[in-house]
Amino acid sequence: MKTGSGRYDVCIVGAGVCGANIARRLSAYDLDVVLVDKESDVSFGVSKANSGIVHGGFHHNKKHLKARLELQGAMMFDRLKQELDFPFRRCGIVVAAMHEDEMRAIEQLYMQGVDNGVIGIEMCSRERMLELEPKINPDTLGGLWVPGGGIVEPYRFVFSLVESAKKNGVEILTDFELCAALRAGDEWTLRAKDGRTVKARYAVNAAGLFADEVSAIFGAEEFTIKPRKGEYYLLDRMTKARPDRVVFPVPTNISKGMLVIPTVEGTVLIGPTAEALDDKTDLATTREQLEKILSSARTMIPSISEYDVITSFAGLRPTLDEDFYIAMSQKAPDLVQVAGIQSPGLTASPAIGEYVKDLLKKAGLRLREKVDYDPFVGKRPHVKDLSPYEVDELAAADPAYANMVCRCEKVSEAEIVAAVRAGHTTLDGVKYFTRAQMGRCQGGFCTYKIIKIIMRETGLSWQDISKNGGESRMLKDAL
Repeated sequence: MKTGSGRYDVCIVGAGVCGANIARRLSAYDLDVVLVDKESDVSFGVSKANSGIVHGGFHHNKKHLKARLELQGAMMFDRLKQELDFPFRRCGIVVAAMHEDEMRAIEQLYMQGVDNGVIGIEMCSRERMLELEPKINPDTLGGLWVPGGGIVEPYRFVFSLVESAKKNGVEILTDFELCAALRAGDEWTLRAKDGRTVKARYAVNAAGLFADEVSAIFGAEEFTIKPRKGEYYLLDRMTKARPDRVVFPVPTNISKGMLVIPTVEGTVLIGPTAEALDDKTDLATTREQLEKILSSARTMIPSISEYDVITSFAGLRPTLDEDFYIAMSQKAPDLVQVAGIQSPGLTASPAIGEYVKDLLKKAGLRLREKVDYDPFVGKRPHVKDLSPYEVDELAAADPAYANMVCRCEKVSEAEIVAAVRAGHTTLDGVKYFTRAQMGRCQGGFCTYKIIKIIMRETGLSWQDISKNGGESRMLKDAL
């Protein structure tokens, strides 16, 4: 229930895919909830550089919490797709074995998947693998087929979750970098570096790479999040190497390997690497790793070409232990720890929202369902998905739909305006919301136009326009 300005029942720290799912789940109840993040927009942390895979539930034994949440979460995406506005498709997953010893590993994965209750999992011969994915290496000996696997656009998923949460009363505070958490009575006071404070009865630490630092601020458990860097390379949507399925290699004990992923929006993603780091800000990519990724990807899909690469990026996974750490703190009262959420964190995230809701209920949070809860968000039109006749109809009501800002991804001025009016006022925020700047030219032709639209819609000056907030000013040295 409402407790006044700046006072909440629950404060969630971290607006990535886990925090967003938790916020949306709690928004179904008569609660006052706030979601805070240190970045200038949601999903700007770990969630923005993600493989975008809904995993198949066979990589981990069900004795692990993350395996059980993965299986539960994967089944929730069809309903979420109906309720929200994000790209998702169950294209299926194949795991390719290139050697006899890898076929033995395939058998183990198959047995584990069967034990986990994975629907439709199948051990495949070479012929069956080529039937499922004709672009796979003809030297493949066999493999695994998991029809329930899928692909999703991770940042659009987070944006839709947050939009739904906001619609149902959750407050979002960005640029809120937590620096102190004080307990008085039965209430937390959380203070940001800029002086803003919120008060909450319960708190959730879903801070991703920085969950260890947030835990220390609360005086809770001591643990260390180790970043693991994964470099990715994106291939143009015109590549002839695009598979129909997500193609996995046989995994190692370190990672699930380097994948070939047909993204839900038409491009192809190859990677990631798995490099242990100490620096939580190291997002550099290297030529050496590109060669490594290309070599691995070509083992599975020989037609992959370096000339199809349009960009590279890196993401950092928050590694802790072998399993997720999701539990009520034993040291700090009324604090839920949601830490070490690496792969399959995106897949598990809807189930993590349910799990955290149940933890809070057991801890004493009263959950009374809202009579006016609305799980649906409005579907926004995207020109690239429409016929010329449908675009003409939209343009008759709003001529901005006829003004193409991003030619590579076919994004209209109206879509850019919708992103800005939804609160995404950085270039990356607009990019993740609309895909403008994500095509072959990587913003070479549309960035200037987007800056002009942001300035027009917000009243910001050119000095205030940034790539992703903070000091990432785009034109700060302009005359």
